[in-house]
Amino acid sequence: MSADPHATPAGGAGERPPRRVLYIEDEPLNVLLMTEMFRGHEGWVLQVERDGASGLRAAREDAPELLLIDMNLPDMNGLEIIARLRADPATAKLPCIALSADALPEQARVARQAGFDDYWTKPISIAQMWTSLAQWLP
Repeated sequence: MSADPHATPAGGAGERPPRRVLYIEDEPLNVLLMTEMFRGHEGWVLQVERDGASGLRAAREDAPELLLIDMNLPDMNGLEIIARLRADPATAKLPCIALSADALPEQARVARQAGFDDYWTKPISIAQMWTSLAQWLP
């Protein structure tokens, strides 16, 4: 889904290439909300993949700089995805942020222990998201 209609390109000739974020999410409303959060932000491109297998392929082939990964996808969960990403030398160092509606501290701890760099609960705060992204991709 590299030519995803949800991708939001930005930037012009002579400028630094846009920051590439891969969002692995199957819920259409969440995809719409995240797409809208990125729309109009120059210097950022959001690529959306709808399942874990497509997300893993895109992480290897499309050179994202950061991944946002839903913890509950139709074909695998976020813990399976992060295990595969961390086991692959091509993706092992990519910053990965887990997204989940589960706000229990135990779930966040498990995700971080599995290899996620951060854990965001849904609904995502727009201001918090941009602050965090700026920290991960200065």
